[in-house]
Amino acid sequence: MFHYFKGILAYCVGATAVVDCGGVGYKLTVSGTTSSAIAARVGSEVRLYAYLAVREDAMELYGFYTEEELDAYKLLTTVSGIGPKAAISILSIFTPQGLAAAIASGDTRAISRAQGIGGKTAARVVLELKDKFSFFGEGEDSTPSGGERARTVAASGIAEATEVLAVLGFSRAEIATALKKADPTLDSEELVKYALKQLTK
Repeated sequence: MFHYFKGILAYCVGATAVVDCGGVGYKLTVSGTTSSAIAARVGSEVRLYAYLAVREDAMELYGFYTEEELDAYKLLTTVSGIGPKAAISILSIFTPQGLAAAIASGDTRAISRAQGIGGKTAARVVLELKDKFSFFGEGEDSTPSGGERARTVAASGIAEATEVLAVLGFSRAEIATALKKADPTLDSEELVKYALKQLTK
């Protein structure tokens, strides 16, 4: 029904983002990876790829910074016992590429670090997706455009830097402010150094 929402990011805190499209605010649940990539862009235009999850008692929109993350979400929700919230939890600690690598190597311990994901569930993710979850970006048919690839790299670097800074005790709000003017093409290590300079001024 929806492919993406393009508009002004009106709000982004934690797992909730609101995109204003022509005066209508669409509330989307987002992963930690997406939240980290867009948190500093409140008031600016963003594009979030969307998935509408329909249940008997509710409908909920989920938003993703890249189409690769949306594809990863769809694959995760095909696993027995993995619902929308569990899929978002896994994508909050993995980029699509990182998750593909974890599945390929059978790293259930890493997958079980996601909130609400136990060892048995992580094992099902590996078992049921090992033949489906190929490395994103490989192959002629799945090669993203230059712009899409750049957005994916930027999102990955910012997300990784955010996690490192969070471990150091900084809040996500402080981190988002510190990274607001950073060059998104920097790698995660350089982004951490840049943010620390801003946070310790």
